[in-house]
Order: sequence, then C-alpha cells, then structure tokens
Amino acid sequence: MDDPNKRSSHISKTPTLGGVAFFYTLIFALFFIKDRDVFDESMYLMPGLVILFFIGLKDDLTVLTPGAKLISQIFAITFVLVNDSFIIESLNGFLNIYEIPYFLYLAIAGFLMLTIINSYNLIDGIDGLASIVGIVIMIIYTTIFYLSGEYFFALISITMNACLMAFFGFNISSDKKIFMGDTGSLIVGFIISVLTLKFLALKPESYEGLPFLLENAPLIAISILIVPLFDTARVFAIRIANKKGPFSPDRNHVHHVLIDFWGLTHKQASFIIGCFNLMFVVLFIILGSKAKNLGMVIMLVSVVILLGYVFFRYNYNFSALKQKIRLKRKMESLKGNTDSSKKKQKTNN
Repeated sequence: MDDPNKRSSHISKTPTLGGVAFFYTLIFALFFIKDRDVFDESMYLMPGLVILFFIGLKDDLTVLTPGAKLISQIFAITFVLVNDSFIIESLNGFLNIYEIPYFLYLAIAGFLMLTIINSYNLIDGIDGLASIVGIVIMIIYTTIFYLSGEYFFALISITMNACLMAFFGFNISSDKKIFMGDTGSLIVGFIISVLTLKFLALKPESYEGLPFLLENAPLIAISILIVPLFDTARVFAIRIANKKGPFSPDRNHVHHVLIDFWGLTHKQASFIIGCFNLMFVVLFIILGSKAKNLGMVIMLVSVVILLGYVFFRYNYNFSALKQKIRLKRKMESLKGNTDSSKKKQKTNN
C-alpha cells in the first residue's frame, strides 16, 4: 500500500503493485510469440524484465536508492544491447551522420534506454497519466512495426497496450484504485526503450512502408517520447537550478503544474497531456514525410523553448508552492464555511 505524504496526489492508502500483472502478462505473451522473432529477441528480453520486476517490487515494498535502481537498469539493458537485432549501424543521413561505430552505438543506445526508462518512471505521478502516455506510444509503435513488417515487435506493443488499457480503468477508479508502482513503470519504460531502439535500428528497406523519410526517424522517435523526455529535462533543470539533486523529490512536474496552478483534475491533466503527445507525433509524421531533418530540428527546438517558457514562468520553489496550495485550500474551506452559515441563516429565517 502507498501511504500518502506531503507530495502525494492521493489522500488514502492505495494498492501499488498493479505492475505485477504487466510482468506476468508479458512473460506469458512472449512464450506464445517467441517463434516470430528473428534474432531470439524474446530470450534477451526476459532476463531484463525479470531484473526490473524484482527491483521494482523491492522498491515498492521498501524504497531503494536511485543508485541501486540505476545499477539494476544497466544490467537489464545489457541483455538487449548485445543482441544483433538492436544494433544501430547508421542514422541514414540524419544531420549527415551515416556510419556509427559499434562502441559508439553501445554508449548512445545505453544512455537512450536509461533515459527512457527513468523518464517514464518520473511521469507516473497522477491518476491515468502514465497509462494514457503509454497507450499513445504503444499505438504509434504498433502501427510502425506492423507497416515495417516487424510483427514480433508489433505483438509486443499490442500486449503492452492491452496491459495499460486494462490497468487504466482501475487507476482512475474512485473505489477500486490501484497504482502501477515502480514495478509497472520500470517494466513499461523498459519495453518502450526496447521498441525505440528497434525502431532506430530498422534497415532501410523496412522504411518503405512508413509515411516519413528515412533520415527523419530519430526526430520521429523524439516526438513519440516528447512528454517524458521534456518533463524529465525540465524537472532536472529546475532541481539543479535550486541546488538540489536531479533525483530529489518535488512537485515540479508538468502534471503537478496543471493540477496545482491551473486547477485541473487528474483526469483532465492526463487527457490534455495525452492529446498533446498524440497531436505532436502526428504533426511530426506529416512533416517528416517531406521536410528535411534540419528544418524539423529547428522546429523541435522552437517548440521545446516555447514550452519551457510557458512552464518556467511559474515559481517552482517547493516551499512557495506548498504555501500557495495551503492558502488555496484554506480559502476553499473558508468559502465552504461561509456558504454553510448562509444556508443555516436562511433555514432559521
């Protein structure tokens, strides 16, 4: 059970092991689809899933340090990086980069997977958000891998999507609420990182059925992951600016801003962020069908700067934020008492 604290968005004890179902479902599905893989990818995914399952479970029961989780993630992604199916040999002309040495691939791919896993873990802060963002990402990757003929990865995407859709109903429920916990967020982040790496490792002939230029693939990948990547970069920048560790807890995430400053509910904030993610991907796929990558890079940077300005203009000092929240609640309480007094006076009259 997750006990609420001063940073929590929930007010009562809530079960936090929803991610256990993700693990068993994925292992069960891999048993049936393992014959569809070409490089025995399923046998390399299972050890990584097992490692992250036990680490996430341990963290949900007794909190682990960020260093311990990072070491376990490195072990988990090592099994993926050594598989030939995920080797990125070229960026196919993106920023005039063609050939990539193997050692550079290991460094870039390792950093990419760690970033995605932790970014997804960090956005799991309000009801429905991680589910909606994950569903959007899985829908896009299912379509990409189906059109490119990579049916093994399309089936993994569908399986993960089914898990998230089933979980979503419970996560937003008022009387049957559960959280995916670190068990779930680490597993989903791991699968997303694997799918992203495979997408970037596709051979040129696999892109023939896709609706965007081959050289724009890295930008399409960034657009698919824009929500967790932008939120993580922004939060880390704020924490470092406030002279805190990048993994120190606070309520500086985009979803917290939408709730605490703009007064949205969990469902409203999750829906808005999910729609933004989907529209951003669709826009970049449309642009990626004709535009050169330099122009798309300029556009991506411009959007990030604009979003950064919109969200940085607030005061994100944690103590100041707590004071604003307390003041808001106090005003609501006083307003409620005033309304009650007026009703009593009317009844007496």
